[in-house]
Parts: sequence; structure tokens; C-alpha cells
Amino acid sequence: MVLKIINATESRPGTNIIIDGDSYTVKKVDTSKTGKHGASKCRIEAMGMISGQKKIIVVPGHERFEVPMIDKRKGQVLSVAMNKASVMDLESFETLDIEIPEELKAEIDANSSVEYWNIEGQKIIKRKL
Repeated sequence: MVLKIINATESRPGTNIIIDGDSYTVKKVDTSKTGKHGASKCRIEAMGMISGQKKIIVVPGHERFEVPMIDKRKGQVLSVAMNKASVMDLESFETLDIEIPEELKAEIDANSSVEYWNIEGQKIIKRKL
């Protein structure tokens, strides 16, 4: 559910945008001036919020991007199996199976509290509380 649309020239480092259906965080933006016969161009370097992949795109300044809705929630880990954690939301008490990121595998165990993000329907554990 997208609530906001911005132009490429409005994106700043730290802005979250959707590129090709995936959520990215803008790391760097270079904007060229408008020419005699052309529009301004924006070179955007972005890092995937879930995948961690780097993406560089060049688009016209008037190109429109959707801003993803990010729901930050707290949960308690009920169990850990392989690389997935069974997490209970502390507000709605629903149980979710969420993949554990590589950098947090050593820290997360049963009964630990975590912060997880729901990014346009995809859930990811961001940190241990």
C-alpha cells in the first residue's frame, strides 16, 4: 500500500523508494542541470532494504517513484529453526515466520525481543532489542 509518490529530483539520501517492485534506500543522488533542449537527469545510487543489493539508475528528473510504507513493530522470538525465526507480534499476538539476517544469526535465540519491519508485505528482522 503506497501512500506517497515523489519526483526523482525530490529524493535525498535516506529516502526510501520502490524501483522495479523492490524497496530501496537512496544512498546518493547526483542531479544534472537542465539543458537547452532537455530535462534534468538524476543518477540515483540505492541499496536494497531486504536484499542488500546496490542499484544505480539514471532517470529524468520528472520520473516519479513510489515511497513504500514501512511498519516498524516489536516481537518476541518463540523458536529458531535453521535460518528462520518464529516471532510473536507483541501488539496483535500473531505468529510470523521470518528469515534471520546473516549478521544477526549469532545474537537471536528463543525468548529474545526483536524489532522487525513490514515493508510492503515483506517482513525482515532489523535488530535485537
